[in-house]
Amino acid sequence: MESRLGVVVVGSGNVAEAVAIAVGECPELELRQVVARNAERVAEVARLAGSGWCADLSQAADADLYIIAVSDRAVGEVALRLRRRVGSVVVHTAGSVEQSVLGDEGCGVLYPFQTFTAGRRVDFSAVPLFVEGVDEPTTLFVERVAKMLSRRVYRATSAVRREVHLTGVLSCNFVNSLYAMAADRLNEYADLPFDVLRPLIEETARKAVDANHPRRVQTGPAVRGDRSVAERHEAMLEGEKEKQIYKLLTEYIWQTSKKI
Repeated sequence: MESRLGVVVVGSGNVAEAVAIAVGECPELELRQVVARNAERVAEVARLAGSGWCADLSQAADADLYIIAVSDRAVGEVALRLRRRVGSVVVHTAGSVEQSVLGDEGCGVLYPFQTFTAGRRVDFSAVPLFVEGVDEPTTLFVERVAKMLSRRVYRATSAVRREVHLTGVLSCNFVNSLYAMAADRLNEYADLPFDVLRPLIEETARKAVDANHPRRVQTGPAVRGDRSVAERHEAMLEGEKEKQIYKLLTEYIWQTSKKI
């Protein structure tokens, strides 16, 4: 019987936690260690994933694969300081960082396209994983591991991965900031809780996911070209940034709705 592949996860943030748990629960992989400088946090991630841990990159365990799941700006530094077994493969999980920052031998990318929050579990088998390798054998190895973790695996160059990451910022980070803006206004001007918005947010997301393109389920005054309502809303917004956001999105919706 083929032995399981040994994996070390480097990092203690939200992505590292999700990846470590997914690896720890995969029957074909053995999570040998979680490594990060924050001893308290890495111990918690290791506990959740059911593995050992250490706080010294130079003391990382022997493994077949090292997954660097740290902030974009720290990937290169961590890669330089990480002790890894000769002949192993190292990958990072960043969307906008070149694969080449890891070197030119036995390295690649395993980018999970999802938003992660500490303490919140996701179905990792449904998370799209974008893989890249410095050469074909490395790519095949990373792809093999990715398919152990998820049923949605795609090859992607660094250029394609940057595009994917941008779409994530647009569809997740920016949209969530609009939820926050709406929640703040509802509370401040109508004295109503965020709970009022939950059914609307849930149905909007369901419609977008169920449609063959989100534009086909766009609603509201902008798609109807109702300038009187839009102008009334603009007048209600006191902050200049909020006004600009409303105007730009209204114009974008109106212009793109013509493409349907």
